[in-house]
Amino acid sequence: MDNQQPNNPLHGIKLADILEYLVEYYGWEVLGEKIKINSFNSNPSIKSSLTFLRKTPWAREKVEQLYLKTKFK
Repeated sequence: MDNQQPNNPLHGIKLADILEYLVEYYGWEVLGEKIKINSFNSNPSIKSSLTFLRKTPWAREKVEQLYLKTKFK
C-alpha cells in the first residue's frame, strides 16, 4: 500500500510543529486575535493548546489553515 498523500500539504507535519511555528511567527497575543481560542489567550502554553486542539476538530482546522496561509504565501 502506498502511503503517499500528494494532495495533502500537511502530510508528515506534526501538530506540535505547526503550533510552534505559528507561535514563533505571530506570538501568542496575535495568534489569539487571529483564532479565538481560550488556550491562546489565557495563560497560553504549547502543552495546553495541543491538548485542546487534539480534542477539538474545528479549532485544529483553523490552526492548520492559518499555518498553510502563513507558510505558503
